[in-house]
Amino acid sequence: MTFTLLGRTLVARARRTGAVCSLSSLVLIGLTTVSPTASAAGDRTAAPGDRSAHTTPSPRCPSLLDHRFPDLTTGASQSMCAFAGKVVLVVNTASHCGYTPQYKGLEALYRRYRERGLVIVGFPSNDFGSQEPGNSKDIAEFCEVNYGVSFPMVDKTVVSGPGANPFHASLARKTGSSPAWNFHKYLIDRRGEAVRSYASAVEPSDARLRQEIERLLDN
Repeated sequence: MTFTLLGRTLVARARRTGAVCSLSSLVLIGLTTVSPTASAAGDRTAAPGDRSAHTTPSPRCPSLLDHRFPDLTTGASQSMCAFAGKVVLVVNTASHCGYTPQYKGLEALYRRYRERGLVIVGFPSNDFGSQEPGNSKDIAEFCEVNYGVSFPMVDKTVVSGPGANPFHASLARKTGSSPAWNFHKYLIDRRGEAVRSYASAVEPSDARLRQEIERLLDN
């Protein structure tokens, strides 16, 4: 038995309502799973070219991505391992910052490269200037209404200093660079090994960032 029908239903619903600020929705919409017990219950034979009846093994999760965070919209615990094998751009965000308009550029970047394997993950944080004071609902509504954000986002977290979440602490150790303000960026390669750090002032449209993303996507 497959869960393809569930995936198609979620895709249709997402097209009608817009998939926004949700880590779980991104993972679920791409779900195609085959039950290991289905054959005994009259499982159908896959027709030639029927991709829904097959599964692709998930890439091994690198230790750098082996962290879990609450989804911004649902609060459900989600694993960064869902993005193993992809190029991951990690951005700590805020709703009331001079860099907040970067949301627009980040969304454009995500839409341009997501089919090639780029995922952007937003990490709302109130670390700098108390510029993310709202709760999860406030943040989700803000990024949807103002910027149409569809890339995954997690619940508000600490990204710097001694209280930084373990993922950001690992990124800081690996690069020697911690976020100094909102919209700092870390770019992680498909193997979850190489990481580049970009300061807040580097726009999503910056040629250096885009060229590095394209290089990693091609490798």
